[in-house]
Amino acid sequence: MPLPVTAVYAGLAGLLLILFAMRVPPLRMKLRQSLGDGGNAVLQRATRLHGNAAEHIPIALILLGLVEGLGGAPWLLHLVGGTLLLGRLLHGAALWRTGGPSLLRFAGMVLTFTSQLAGAIACLVLGLGV
Repeated sequence: MPLPVTAVYAGLAGLLLILFAMRVPPLRMKLRQSLGDGGNAVLQRATRLHGNAAEHIPIALILLGLVEGLGGAPWLLHLVGGTLLLGRLLHGAALWRTGGPSLLRFAGMVLTFTSQLAGAIACLVLGLGV
């Protein structure tokens, strides 16, 4: 069964992951740090930026695909997918610049968790036929 809405968000999220990942190798070469972060704050942020996205995006996309496969309304699919991408973009923009607490980073995590929660609830409702 084709999942065109999920495919669009997976493609966009994949591009975002590539963007985040591409920041790490040049820093590793510049710092001569092939493994770990060597205590360097910039490298630490870059690896966590990519790692955090890689930890949160897959489950959100799985939930989105299940909701789409179960016949979820297009508005719901775009709400879940759009919230996920916006959350990851805000979180990424904040972590790209600084490692400390920020409103942008907090908003990004709230949106990411909201997307995952909405996807999980939609899976339960659609899966159980409630």
